[in-house]
Amino acid sequence: MSRAVWLAGVSGLLVPLVIEAQTPDSAGVPVRVSGYVTTSFTHSTHPAGRVLVGRLYERRQDEFMLNAGTLIIERAAATNHVDAGFRLEALFGQNAAVVKSVGLDLGANADIWQAFAVLNLPFGASGRYMQFKAGKMATLMGVEVGEEVLNPNLGVGSQDIFLEPFTETGAELGAKLGPALDAQVRISNGWDQVTDVNTGKTIMARLGFAPVAGALVAMVAYVGPEQAGTNGPKRAGVDLVLSAKPAAATTAWVQLDYGQEDSLRTGGGRAKWYGAGLWLTQELSRRAMLALRTDYVDDRDGARTSGALGFPAHTGQKLASATATVNFRYAPQVLLRPEIRYDRSTLRAYAGHRDQLSAGLGLSYEF
Repeated sequence: MSRAVWLAGVSGLLVPLVIEAQTPDSAGVPVRVSGYVTTSFTHSTHPAGRVLVGRLYERRQDEFMLNAGTLIIERAAATNHVDAGFRLEALFGQNAAVVKSVGLDLGANADIWQAFAVLNLPFGASGRYMQFKAGKMATLMGVEVGEEVLNPNLGVGSQDIFLEPFTETGAELGAKLGPALDAQVRISNGWDQVTDVNTGKTIMARLGFAPVAGALVAMVAYVGPEQAGTNGPKRAGVDLVLSAKPAAATTAWVQLDYGQEDSLRTGGGRAKWYGAGLWLTQELSRRAMLALRTDYVDDRDGARTSGALGFPAHTGQKLASATATVNFRYAPQVLLRPEIRYDRSTLRAYAGHRDQLSAGLGLSYEF
Protein backbone atom coordinates (compact mmCIF):
# COMPACT_ATOMS: atom_id res chain seq x y z
CA MET A 1 0.00 0.00 0.00
CA SER A 2 2.43 2.86 -0.94
CA ARG A 3 2.52 5.77 -3.24
CA ALA A 4 4.68 3.73 -5.59
CA VAL A 5 1.42 3.08 -7.43
CA TRP A 6 0.58 5.79 -9.93
CA LEU A 7 -2.13 3.82 -11.66
CA ALA A 8 -5.29 5.93 -11.40
CA GLY A 9 -8.61 4.10 -11.62
CA VAL A 10 -11.79 3.62 -9.72
CA SER A 11 -13.11 0.25 -8.43
CA GLY A 12 -16.37 -1.35 -7.24
CA LEU A 13 -20.34 -1.03 -7.47
CA LEU A 14 -21.44 2.58 -6.61
CA VAL A 15 -23.78 5.39 -5.84
CA PRO A 16 -22.63 9.04 -5.90
CA LEU A 17 -23.40 10.51 -2.50
CA VAL A 18 -21.54 13.82 -2.59
CA ILE A 19 -20.48 16.42 -5.15
CA GLU A 20 -17.10 17.89 -6.09
CA ALA A 21 -16.22 21.24 -4.53
CA GLN A 22 -13.33 23.65 -4.37
CA THR A 23 -13.01 26.61 -2.05
CA PRO A 24 -10.04 28.93 -1.53
CA ASP A 25 -8.38 29.20 1.86
CA SER A 26 -7.16 32.45 3.36
CA ALA A 27 -4.05 32.35 1.15
CA GLY A 28 -6.08 31.82 -2.02
CA VAL A 29 -4.91 28.22 -2.49
CA PRO A 30 -7.73 25.80 -3.32
CA VAL A 31 -8.97 23.40 -0.69
CA ARG A 32 -10.08 20.40 -2.69
CA VAL A 33 -12.96 18.13 -1.79
CA SER A 34 -13.01 14.73 -3.48
CA GLY A 35 -13.70 11.07 -2.78
CA TYR A 36 -15.32 7.94 -4.11
CA VAL A 37 -18.07 5.41 -3.45
CA THR A 38 -17.61 1.67 -4.04
CA THR A 39 -19.88 -1.35 -3.75
CA SER A 40 -19.17 -4.95 -4.78
CA PHE A 41 -20.55 -8.49 -5.00
CA THR A 42 -18.47 -11.70 -4.72
CA HIS A 43 -19.19 -15.43 -5.01
CA SER A 44 -16.72 -18.14 -3.94
CA THR A 45 -16.72 -21.90 -4.47
CA HIS A 46 -15.69 -22.63 -0.84
CA PRO A 47 -16.87 -19.96 1.57
CA ALA A 48 -16.86 -20.50 5.33
CA GLY A 49 -20.54 -19.76 5.74
CA ARG A 50 -20.94 -16.16 4.59
CA VAL A 51 -17.22 -15.36 4.87
CA LEU A 52 -14.47 -15.61 2.25
CA VAL A 53 -11.42 -16.75 4.22
CA GLY A 54 -8.31 -14.61 3.86
CA ARG A 55 -10.03 -11.78 2.04
CA LEU A 56 -10.26 -8.17 3.16
CA TYR A 57 -12.63 -5.81 1.34
CA GLU A 58 -14.56 -8.37 -0.73
CA ARG A 59 -14.97 -10.77 2.21
CA ARG A 60 -18.72 -11.53 2.20
CA GLN A 61 -20.23 -14.41 0.22
CA ASP A 62 -23.14 -13.59 -2.14
CA GLU A 63 -23.80 -10.19 -0.58
CA PHE A 64 -23.89 -6.70 -2.03
CA MET A 65 -21.36 -4.82 0.06
CA LEU A 66 -21.18 -1.10 0.65
CA ASN A 67 -17.40 -1.17 0.66
CA ALA A 68 -16.56 2.48 0.93
CA GLY A 69 -17.86 6.00 0.87
CA THR A 70 -14.73 8.12 1.19
CA LEU A 71 -14.57 11.89 1.65
CA ILE A 72 -11.21 13.63 1.17
CA ILE A 73 -10.55 17.27 2.08
CA GLU A 74 -7.06 18.44 1.18
CA ARG A 75 -4.91 21.50 0.70
CA ALA A 76 -1.67 20.52 -1.02
CA ALA A 77 1.40 22.40 0.20
CA ALA A 78 3.31 24.21 -2.54
CA THR A 79 6.82 22.82 -3.01
CA ASN A 80 8.61 25.94 -4.34
CA HIS A 81 8.29 28.05 -1.17
CA VAL A 82 7.57 27.74 2.54
CA ASP A 83 3.99 26.55 2.73
CA ALA A 84 1.64 24.36 4.73
CA GLY A 85 -1.21 22.02 3.94
CA PHE A 86 -3.26 19.13 5.25
CA ARG A 87 -5.18 16.00 4.26
CA LEU A 88 -8.27 14.61 5.95
CA GLU A 89 -9.65 11.33 4.63
CA ALA A 90 -12.81 9.93 6.21
CA LEU A 91 -13.85 6.36 5.40
CA PHE A 92 -17.40 5.06 5.76
CA GLY A 93 -18.63 1.58 4.86
CA GLN A 94 -17.72 -2.04 5.46
CA ASN A 95 -14.03 -1.57 4.55
CA ALA A 96 -13.59 0.54 7.67
CA ALA A 97 -14.30 -2.40 9.96
CA VAL A 98 -11.12 -4.26 8.90
CA VAL A 99 -8.58 -1.41 8.70
CA LYS A 100 -9.13 0.29 12.06
CA SER A 101 -6.24 1.35 14.26
CA VAL A 102 -5.98 0.66 17.98
CA GLY A 103 -7.29 3.65 19.92
CA LEU A 104 -9.55 5.19 17.24
CA ASP A 105 -13.12 3.94 17.21
CA LEU A 106 -15.79 5.89 15.32
CA GLY A 107 -18.09 2.88 15.13
CA ALA A 108 -18.12 -0.39 13.22
CA ASN A 109 -18.30 1.16 9.75
CA ALA A 110 -16.45 4.46 10.09
CA ASP A 111 -12.80 5.45 10.32
CA ILE A 112 -10.39 8.31 9.76
CA TRP A 113 -8.06 6.70 7.24
CA GLN A 114 -5.67 9.65 7.13
CA ALA A 115 -5.46 12.99 8.94
CA PHE A 116 -2.17 14.85 8.84
CA ALA A 117 -0.65 18.30 8.49
CA VAL A 118 2.21 19.18 6.12
CA LEU A 119 4.93 21.85 6.29
CA ASN A 120 7.02 22.37 3.14
CA LEU A 121 10.55 23.83 3.20
CA PRO A 122 12.40 24.31 -0.13
CA PHE A 123 16.18 24.02 -0.20
CA GLY A 124 19.04 24.16 -2.67
CA ALA A 125 18.26 23.99 -6.37
CA SER A 126 14.79 24.39 -7.84
CA GLY A 127 12.64 21.30 -7.36
CA ARG A 128 14.28 20.23 -4.11
CA TYR A 129 12.35 20.47 -0.88
CA MET A 130 11.68 18.90 2.51
CA GLN A 131 8.25 18.14 3.92
CA PHE A 132 7.40 17.53 7.55
CA LYS A 133 4.17 15.60 8.18
CA ALA A 134 2.47 14.74 11.45
CA GLY A 135 -0.70 12.77 12.10
CA LYS A 136 -2.23 9.51 10.86
CA MET A 137 -0.77 8.46 7.51
CA ALA A 138 -1.01 5.55 5.09
CA THR A 139 1.94 3.17 5.16
CA LEU A 140 5.00 3.73 2.99
CA MET A 141 5.12 0.03 2.09
CA GLY A 142 3.89 -1.92 -0.88
CA VAL A 143 2.27 -1.51 -4.29
CA GLU A 144 -1.39 -1.56 -3.26
CA VAL A 145 -2.92 1.29 -1.30
CA GLY A 146 -5.80 1.71 1.12
CA GLU A 147 -7.76 3.83 -1.34
CA GLU A 148 -8.74 0.77 -3.33
CA VAL A 149 -9.91 2.86 -6.30
CA LEU A 150 -6.22 3.48 -7.10
CA ASN A 151 -5.29 -0.21 -7.25
CA PRO A 152 -5.08 -2.28 -10.45
CA ASN A 153 -7.38 -4.98 -9.02
CA LEU A 154 -10.70 -4.85 -7.22
CA GLY A 155 -9.48 -6.86 -4.20
CA VAL A 156 -6.07 -6.48 -2.57
CA GLY A 157 -3.56 -9.31 -2.28
CA SER A 158 -2.14 -11.19 0.68
CA GLN A 159 1.01 -9.06 0.94
CA ASP A 160 -1.07 -5.95 1.46
CA ILE A 161 -3.34 -7.68 3.97
CA PHE A 162 -0.87 -9.62 6.10
CA LEU A 163 2.65 -8.24 5.61
CA GLU A 164 2.09 -4.48 5.86
CA PRO A 165 0.43 -2.05 8.22
CA PHE A 166 -2.52 -0.09 6.87
CA THR A 167 -1.67 3.19 8.60
CA GLU A 168 0.75 4.66 11.13
CA THR A 169 0.30 7.58 13.51
CA GLY A 170 3.40 9.69 14.04
CA ALA A 171 5.72 12.15 12.29
CA GLU A 172 7.58 11.97 9.00
CA LEU A 173 10.40 13.91 7.39
CA GLY A 174 10.58 13.54 3.63
CA ALA A 175 12.84 15.10 1.04
CA LYS A 176 12.87 15.48 -2.72
CA LEU A 177 16.62 15.23 -3.25
CA GLY A 178 16.63 15.55 -7.01
CA PRO A 179 14.58 14.80 -10.14
CA ALA A 180 15.00 11.05 -9.62
CA LEU A 181 15.56 10.64 -5.88
CA ASP A 182 13.35 11.00 -2.80
CA ALA A 183 13.46 9.73 0.78
CA GLN A 184 11.24 9.55 3.87
CA VAL A 185 11.88 8.71 7.51
CA ARG A 186 8.88 8.10 9.79
CA ILE A 187 8.58 7.50 13.53
CA SER A 188 5.24 6.19 14.73
CA ASN A 189 3.34 4.54 17.56
CA GLY A 190 3.47 1.31 15.56
CA TRP A 191 1.51 -0.65 12.99
CA ASP A 192 -2.15 0.44 13.01
CA GLN A 193 -1.88 2.15 16.39
CA VAL A 194 -3.31 5.56 17.22
CA THR A 195 -2.94 4.70 20.89
CA ASP A 196 0.46 3.10 21.46
CA VAL A 197 0.28 -0.43 22.90
CA ASN A 198 3.72 0.02 24.56
CA THR A 199 6.15 2.86 25.25
CA GLY A 200 8.47 2.19 22.29
CA LYS A 201 8.32 3.64 18.78
CA THR A 202 8.58 2.14 15.30
CA ILE A 203 10.94 3.60 12.71
CA MET A 204 10.27 3.21 8.99
CA ALA A 205 12.50 4.60 6.23
CA ARG A 206 11.96 4.67 2.47
CA LEU A 207 14.28 5.51 -0.43
CA GLY A 208 12.87 5.93 -3.94
CA PHE A 209 14.85 6.15 -7.19
CA ALA A 210 13.33 6.78 -10.64
CA PRO A 211 16.20 6.18 -13.09
CA VAL A 212 14.10 6.79 -16.22
CA ALA A 213 10.56 7.88 -16.98
CA GLY A 214 8.07 5.18 -16.00
CA ALA A 215 10.50 3.25 -13.78
CA LEU A 216 10.84 3.17 -9.99
CA VAL A 217 12.96 1.38 -7.40
CA ALA A 218 11.72 1.88 -3.82
CA MET A 219 13.01 0.20 -0.67
CA VAL A 220 11.45 0.41 2.79
CA ALA A 221 13.03 -0.83 6.03
CA TYR A 222 11.32 -0.89 9.42
CA VAL A 223 12.02 -1.85 13.03
CA GLY A 224 10.15 -1.41 16.30
CA PRO A 225 8.28 -3.08 19.17
CA GLU A 226 4.73 -4.07 18.19
CA GLN A 227 3.65 -6.32 21.07
CA ALA A 228 1.40 -4.95 23.79
CA GLY A 229 2.97 -4.06 27.12
CA THR A 230 6.61 -4.67 26.22
CA ASN A 231 9.38 -2.88 24.33
CA GLY A 232 11.66 -5.91 24.18
CA PRO A 233 10.62 -8.07 21.19
CA LYS A 234 11.10 -6.24 17.89
CA ARG A 235 9.45 -6.53 14.49
CA ALA A 236 11.79 -5.76 11.59
CA GLY A 237 11.87 -6.21 7.86
CA VAL A 238 12.31 -4.84 4.37
CA ASP A 239 9.97 -4.18 1.45
CA LEU A 240 11.18 -3.69 -2.13
CA VAL A 241 9.03 -2.37 -4.99
CA LEU A 242 10.16 -2.24 -8.62
CA SER A 243 8.09 -0.85 -11.46
CA ALA A 244 8.65 -0.33 -15.17
CA LYS A 245 6.83 0.33 -18.44
CA PRO A 246 8.10 -2.22 -20.97
CA ALA A 247 5.70 -0.72 -23.53
CA ALA A 248 3.60 2.43 -23.77
CA ALA A 249 0.40 0.59 -22.83
CA THR A 250 1.98 -1.85 -20.34
CA THR A 251 3.05 -1.38 -16.72
CA ALA A 252 4.62 -3.98 -14.42
CA TRP A 253 5.33 -4.01 -10.68
CA VAL A 254 7.26 -6.45 -8.49
CA GLN A 255 7.05 -6.45 -4.68
CA LEU A 256 9.32 -8.48 -2.39
CA ASP A 257 8.92 -8.69 1.41
CA TYR A 258 10.88 -10.14 4.29
CA GLY A 259 9.96 -9.75 7.96
CA GLN A 260 10.68 -11.20 11.37
CA GLU A 261 9.49 -10.70 14.94
CA ASP A 262 10.96 -11.85 18.24
CA SER A 263 9.12 -14.13 20.67
CA LEU A 264 6.34 -15.17 18.30
CA ARG A 265 7.44 -18.61 17.23
CA THR A 266 6.20 -21.64 19.13
CA GLY A 267 8.45 -21.93 22.16
CA GLY A 268 9.30 -18.23 22.14
CA GLY A 269 11.68 -18.03 19.17
CA ARG A 270 11.85 -15.58 16.30
CA ALA A 271 9.14 -15.89 13.64
CA LYS A 272 9.85 -15.09 9.99
CA TRP A 273 7.79 -14.45 6.87
CA TYR A 274 8.38 -13.86 3.15
CA GLY A 275 6.29 -12.49 0.31
CA ALA A 276 6.50 -11.89 -3.45
CA GLY A 277 4.03 -10.34 -5.86
CA LEU A 278 3.83 -9.46 -9.56
CA TRP A 279 1.36 -7.09 -11.21
CA LEU A 280 0.91 -6.47 -14.93
CA THR A 281 -1.52 -4.03 -16.55
CA GLN A 282 -2.27 -3.78 -20.25
CA GLU A 283 -4.43 -1.11 -21.86
CA LEU A 284 -6.83 -2.90 -24.21
CA SER A 285 -8.52 0.22 -25.54
CA ARG A 286 -9.25 3.80 -24.55
CA ARG A 287 -11.84 2.51 -22.05
CA ALA A 288 -10.58 -0.92 -21.00
CA MET A 289 -7.55 -2.23 -19.16
CA LEU A 290 -6.57 -5.76 -18.10
CA ALA A 291 -4.85 -6.13 -14.71
CA LEU A 292 -3.16 -9.39 -13.66
CA ARG A 293 -1.68 -10.17 -10.25
CA THR A 294 -0.04 -13.21 -8.71
CA ASP A 295 1.31 -13.29 -5.16
CA TYR A 296 2.88 -15.67 -2.68
CA VAL A 297 3.21 -15.46 1.11
CA ASP A 298 5.28 -17.86 3.20
CA ASP A 299 4.06 -17.42 6.78
CA ARG A 300 6.20 -20.32 7.94
CA ASP A 301 5.66 -19.72 11.66
CA GLY A 302 2.03 -18.54 11.60
CA ALA A 303 2.95 -15.08 12.88
CA ARG A 304 0.94 -13.10 10.33
CA THR A 305 -2.06 -15.25 9.39
CA SER A 306 -2.86 -17.57 12.32
CA GLY A 307 -6.46 -16.89 13.34
CA ALA A 308 -6.73 -13.89 10.99
CA LEU A 309 -9.65 -13.19 8.61
CA GLY A 310 -11.13 -16.66 8.96
CA PHE A 311 -7.91 -18.68 8.88
CA PRO A 312 -7.70 -21.28 11.66
CA ALA A 313 -5.06 -21.05 14.37
CA HIS A 314 -1.91 -22.69 12.98
CA THR A 315 1.88 -22.81 13.27
CA GLY A 316 2.61 -22.10 9.61
CA GLN A 317 1.13 -21.97 6.12
CA LYS A 318 1.93 -20.87 2.58
CA LEU A 319 -0.52 -18.84 0.51
CA ALA A 320 -0.69 -18.17 -3.22
CA SER A 321 -3.22 -16.45 -5.43
CA ALA A 322 -3.78 -15.38 -9.04
CA THR A 323 -6.19 -12.58 -10.00
CA ALA A 324 -7.45 -11.18 -13.28
CA THR A 325 -9.46 -7.95 -13.44
CA VAL A 326 -10.87 -6.04 -16.39
CA ASN A 327 -11.27 -2.32 -15.73
CA PHE A 328 -14.03 -0.81 -17.88
CA ARG A 329 -14.22 2.98 -17.73
CA TYR A 330 -17.60 4.15 -18.98
CA ALA A 331 -17.07 7.78 -17.98
CA PRO A 332 -14.19 9.72 -16.43
CA GLN A 333 -15.58 9.04 -12.94
CA VAL A 334 -17.09 5.55 -13.37
CA LEU A 335 -15.30 2.21 -13.41
CA LEU A 336 -16.86 -1.26 -13.64
CA ARG A 337 -14.54 -4.09 -12.60
CA PRO A 338 -15.34 -7.78 -13.09
CA GLU A 339 -12.72 -9.97 -11.40
CA ILE A 340 -11.85 -13.63 -11.04
CA ARG A 341 -9.44 -14.93 -8.39
CA TYR A 342 -7.91 -18.26 -7.36
CA ASP A 343 -6.54 -18.77 -3.82
CA ARG A 344 -4.56 -21.74 -2.51
CA SER A 345 -3.19 -22.60 0.94
CA THR A 346 -1.12 -25.47 2.30
CA LEU A 347 -3.86 -25.75 4.98
CA ARG A 348 -7.43 -26.89 4.39
CA ALA A 349 -8.43 -23.33 5.20
CA TYR A 350 -11.31 -22.86 2.74
CA ALA A 351 -14.21 -24.78 4.30
CA GLY A 352 -12.13 -27.98 4.37
CA HIS A 353 -10.47 -27.37 1.00
CA ARG A 354 -7.00 -26.18 0.11
CA ASP A 355 -8.22 -23.77 -2.56
CA GLN A 356 -11.08 -21.55 -3.60
CA LEU A 357 -12.17 -19.87 -6.82
CA SER A 358 -14.14 -16.65 -6.65
CA ALA A 359 -15.71 -14.17 -9.02
CA GLY A 360 -16.56 -10.59 -8.13
CA LEU A 361 -17.95 -7.42 -9.61
CA GLY A 362 -17.34 -3.88 -8.47
CA LEU A 363 -18.56 -0.48 -9.54
CA SER A 364 -17.21 2.82 -8.27
CA TYR A 365 -17.82 6.51 -8.73
CA GLU A 366 -15.00 8.95 -8.12
CA PHE A 367 -15.77 12.64 -7.62
